Parts: sequence; C-alpha cells; structure tokens
Amino acid sequence: MKKFCLIWLLSGVVVTIMAQRYQVPVADDSETMQVGQYEPTWQSLMTHETPEWFRNAKFGIWAHWGPQCVEGSGDWMARQMYMEGTPKYKYHVEHYGHPSEVGFKDILPLFKAERWEPEKLVERYKRCGAQYFFVLGNHHDNFDLWDSQYQPWNSKNIGPKRDILAEWAKAAKKAGLPLGISFHADHAWTWYEPSQRYDLEGEKAGIYYDGNQTKEDGKGKWWDGLDPQQLYQQHHPMSKGSWDNNAIHSQWDWSHGACPPSQAFVTNFYNRTIDAINRYEPDLIYFDVTVLPFYPLSDCGLKIATHLYNKNPRGVVFGKILNDGQRKALTWDVERGAPNEIIAEPWQTCNCIGDWHYNTSRYERGYKSAQNMVKQLVDIVSKNGNLLLNIPLRADGTYDEKAARFLDELEAWMTQNGESIFGTRPWVRFGEGPVAEKSIKMNAQGFNDGQYNGMDSRDIRFNQTKKFLYVTAMGWPRDGQLTIKSLAKGNPDFRKAIKKVYLLGYGVLKATQTTEGLVVQLPKPCNNIAPVLRIDK
Repeated sequence: MKKFCLIWLLSGVVVTIMAQRYQVPVADDSETMQVGQYEPTWQSLMTHETPEWFRNAKFGIWAHWGPQCVEGSGDWMARQMYMEGTPKYKYHVEHYGHPSEVGFKDILPLFKAERWEPEKLVERYKRCGAQYFFVLGNHHDNFDLWDSQYQPWNSKNIGPKRDILAEWAKAAKKAGLPLGISFHADHAWTWYEPSQRYDLEGEKAGIYYDGNQTKEDGKGKWWDGLDPQQLYQQHHPMSKGSWDNNAIHSQWDWSHGACPPSQAFVTNFYNRTIDAINRYEPDLIYFDVTVLPFYPLSDCGLKIATHLYNKNPRGVVFGKILNDGQRKALTWDVERGAPNEIIAEPWQTCNCIGDWHYNTSRYERGYKSAQNMVKQLVDIVSKNGNLLLNIPLRADGTYDEKAARFLDELEAWMTQNGESIFGTRPWVRFGEGPVAEKSIKMNAQGFNDGQYNGMDSRDIRFNQTKKFLYVTAMGWPRDGQLTIKSLAKGNPDFRKAIKKVYLLGYGVLKATQTTEGLVVQLPKPCNNIAPVLRIDK
C-alpha cells in the first residue's frame, strides 16, 4: 500500500493528509456513489459542516434492536455463544443447544417482533424530548433488518418476515423526526471468528461449531437454500491470536494481525449500505468503527460518507476515535462517555440505560436512572455535544416496566426544562464544581461515563441562547441555597448585573451577586432531578 503526504490548510488548521492506494478498494458497479459537491477524499469531506439542525437537536433515542435480543443475554451474544465457558455460551447450550448443532443462524427464526408497534414507540420517544430517532440497520451479526437485496439473511425472509427499516422509517416520518440508521456488519468478518472453533473440553470436545457450514449442509433443514457463509463470512484464516477472546479489541482498526477482509465482503457491505440509504433516506448514519468502515484498508467508508453528503444536504455521518482533521469531515461519536471540556466541533455521545441488546440480568439489576442520564445530557450539551440514548427492547418489540418508568421520569423533566437543552450553545465555560475540575480521561472510543456519576448541587453546568443564559445545578442543595461562583460580582464573562433569575417550572426568584458568586435561594424542589435557572442576557 503506497502512500504520500499532502498538507491541507483548513480554517487555520494545518492537517496532514495521507493519500493512498487502498489494499481493498471497493467495487461500486452495482451501487453507484452519488456524484455531487463532495468527493471520497479527506480533503473534500473536511469542507462539510455538521448541519445546524443537528446542533439544535441535542437529544435522540435509539432502538438498538435485533435478533440478538432473543436469548435476552445481552451484548455480543452472537459472538460469545461460541466462546466455551462464558455465561452466554452456557445459557445458549442450556436453553437452545450446542453451537455445533444450534448456531446463531438457528436463533434468527425466533426473532418474531410479534408485539412491535413502531408508530407508538416513536411517538413515545418524541414525547420524551427526542429530536431524532435512530434504528439498527444491521449489527456485527450480519443480519439485515430490511428487505435487503444483497443479504438473503434478512428480516423480510426470516423471523418477523417484515421490512423493519421500512416500518421504522414510516413511523419517524409520521412523527416528524429525522431518521438515523446504524450499520455494524463490516466487522462480522473477524467478530464471528469464534464460530470456527470447537469445545476444548467435555463430551463434544473437538466437534466444530457451525461457523464453517455451507449451503450444502442445509439440505432438508429449515435453512435449505441459504448459505451460512453469507451470514458468518468465515471461509478465511482466523486472525492472529483469534482464540484470545479479547484480541479483537486491538484489531478493531484492522491492525495487529486482523485477517484482512476480501473485496467481495467489502463490496457487499458497501452495496447493502448504499441500498439502505437510497431506500430509506436517513439523515444520519452511524458506524461502530475506528474512523470509517474498513479504514484504512479500503475507501468503502469514504465513498458511503460521500454518497450521503451528496444525496442529503442535511446528512450527518458519525465516526469514532477521530483525529482533529477527521472531526472536520465526520461528526465525532463518543461511546458511553464524554470529554471534560468544550469541543469546538459538534459531537455526540451514544449511551444506553442498560445493555445495547436486551439483557434480562441487567433488567434484574436495574437500569441507569433518569436522574443520572439527564445530568449526563446536561453535561454533554454544555460541551457542545448531543446525546443518543438507547432504550432496550425485548425481542417481541416492547420495552419493560422499568424502561417505561425511566421514560416517564425523563418526559416529566424534559417537558419542564427542555428549553434549556434544545437550540442552545455552550457558554464561555461549560461548568464549575468538583467533576468539572477533575482530569477525566477517555478509554479508546469513550467508556468513562462512570466518572460522571454522583454529580450533585456543587456541580453546575452552563449553556445559552442569544437571549438567555441557562444554569443547571446537578441536584437540589439541601439548604435551598445555590451559589454560582462563575457569576460572581465583577466576573469578566457576564458583566450585566443580576438581580433576579427564573426557575423553570416555578417562576421568578430573587438573586444576590456577591464577590463569592451569584446566590439564589431555591424553593422546594419542583422536579426530582435538577433545577434549571434562566437568566436574561
């Protein structure tokens, strides 16, 4: 793979661009990339700006829902059921059968979505403040949740026998919400490698799992005529250290001995993604990858991003673990966490109240509280970010009563205080207090949200509109007195004298500016999460 350097000057920032000949260039004969303002190069994509509608939206809800919810054992079930001795393997063997006889392909018909009502769900999410709605197009399990012309293992052919994406898209359109679709199947190539294994112990030791099965093996079975390799994609050598269950994490960017994908696999992912974009016209697309799909081995992801930008001027494309230059081309996504500073470019946190896929044991332990997630939303918005929040659905298409209670509490707070979130921008500083002053590092693509737990009334966050400054305390002080140090008398950032403030959901309060801060006496709590003050600018 030959490379050469270009230096690109954009908005006063010098960025080094690596132009390259890709090891696995995508073949776009079947699905043609939309031609227009943008070209599939970093130089071109960096001229794209995250649209204002997304910056104003601040909050979206995600239905991260598919056939891996059937067993109710949680995230990465379709991989870990092939890992001997793990809880998901044990659960699968006990309740469904040994993975040499009952593989993930055999779970797919059990995904029925028999109680799924997309319009009611989307309307519920909208009442909770969602300004955009995301759905799963496919996960690492490589099963397409639409009537896919490039993947016969799809929800129209198997399981629900419904075009899930078409019905979600119709519901989002009826509710007036921008639609997002996430595509994760590009990692099926390495993610499914445990399906090539076999038990090392026990009565079935040495008997291979079903990951190497072919179309010929299906004669007389329910999947007669289907090729398991179009699902598992395992007719390739295993990656370096593949029997190490954790090796995949260091290989997520296709380095450290990951088996390179074939051009046929890359092109198939490209065709499926372009097909879904053309059919369902999303405003946002999300990839669970380092930078873009198959990057830096292939131009596949660059071409998909270019296609969306040229097709939809409102389009947003998310990528993870981006450098400064790439954050100008894509919108940075942080998983389950946040930076502890204002970020110049708009960005997003994706998080979940439980596991990404439905997990009955997580349900039993309890989900994240509405109090916790609202506080994290406020913190994220103060730093120029958005929050995309997953509400887990069971395989039948419904959420449980704990998720319902979460949504009720979220709706109550957002109804009262939503004006302090939507359409706002960061102030000169994002906040004050113990958590704001902590040094909080991110782990890979994020995974630091636990550092933001326990914020209380000492932790204060700011954001603004042209007319108002909003001040949110991350809890109600016990004595009712709130002191905002950043708004002390004589501070250089807000020179207007403050004599009164407005408490959302209550009314006008008297305020006193001292050299120590703006002192406000709050009434009894008018919500059970966090008070929001509005100050005229």
